Amino acid sequence: MTGQSIRLLLADDHPVVRAGLRAVLETEPDLVIVAEAATAEAAVARASEGDVDVVLMDLQFGRGMTGAEATAAITAQPGGPRVVIVTTYDTDADTLPAIEAGASGYLLKDAAPEDLAAAVRTAAAGRTTLAPAVADRLLHRLRSPAMALTRREIEVLTLVADGLSNQAIAGRLHLTEGTVKSHLARVYAKLGVDSRTAAVATAADQGIIRR
Repeated sequence: MTGQSIRLLLADDHPVVRAGLRAVLETEPDLVIVAEAATAEAAVARASEGDVDVVLMDLQFGRGMTGAEATAAITAQPGGPRVVIVTTYDTDADTLPAIEAGASGYLLKDAAPEDLAAAVRTAAAGRTTLAPAVADRLLHRLRSPAMALTRREIEVLTLVADGLSNQAIAGRLHLTEGTVKSHLARVYAKLGVDSRTAAVATAADQGIIRR
């Protein structure tokens, strides 16, 4: 990307957020915003047109495809653009799916303007930028893999936090009820708790799921 403008797509369902990102990034001489998208589906479609280098992607779009799902679709495109997540959420339940989907960066919406611009340039160069809180949590997972919840365990616990029964969770995730119970048993052991309520509270305190 040296000597060339980096072409950006802003994907967020809130016009005010898109306007804020535009206002920050348009002050950078090497960054050019070529399009905006208000839905994840629109972001995927626009990113496939071949004139975008980096997509700034929110995680939650209300209905339809999530930001993580859109990221996976965009990064699966041959020669597709890089994706930098810009969101308010920093829990494992949010960061892990996005990173596994191929995001080149993960920043929080309170990031300093210079950090946002730097993350875009880093992504365009094929490298990765993570918000400090996200990087710290990922390092902790690497250092204590036996105690870290798996992606599936986090999904199960998130649905427990939403008030779903084991039977309902099984239906939602296409698992057997016995498998759900096994996941919960491992969650209890890893978190050192003995109830659904305690598991949800502890996981929220540790930033694994949203409060």
